[in-house]
Amino acid sequence: MADYDMEDEAASRWSLRALLREWPYFAMLILTLFGVAYTSVGRQSMTTYWMILVPCFAAICVASHWPEVEGRAAHWRLIRTQVLHWIAVILAMDLVFVADVRKIMNSDASALMALTVLALGTFTAGIHVSSWRICLVGAILGLGVPAIAWLEESTLLILLGVMVLVAIAALFLSWGRRPSR
Repeated sequence: MADYDMEDEAASRWSLRALLREWPYFAMLILTLFGVAYTSVGRQSMTTYWMILVPCFAAICVASHWPEVEGRAAHWRLIRTQVLHWIAVILAMDLVFVADVRKIMNSDASALMALTVLALGTFTAGIHVSSWRICLVGAILGLGVPAIAWLEESTLLILLGVMVLVAIAALFLSWGRRPSR
């Protein structure tokens, strides 16, 4: 019986460590889903929120790849490429929020367009830094755009977001469990 307790404790410690190690990627998903859910509930544009989210994603991309890069020149190259990449993303998002485009799209459509640009930017940033986790976040966000566009009820949107996060957490946590021998 003590063996089972020790195995459960070791598994829970591993799960907690894995969750702590992966928290930036969960944060990226949660922040994005919050923005889309709030936009659909509040029926107002959240231009500032989306523009602040881009530098947060850029910082996560740099921080996730920083330990893998050696040397001052390589660190500066990482920073330079990510800054240029995310400036392009923020400029593309700014085009969505220009007054002329706002007249054409409602707040839901502009939020979905911002999410599409953010998803593409996140996916390509993951390619730049060779991080499959960041690519996965971008792909999940990109796949979420059609699903979110299809849903009209905000409560269903929030439920969908929670279900996606739970599924991803379960996937990450199940990968680390090793069968006892």
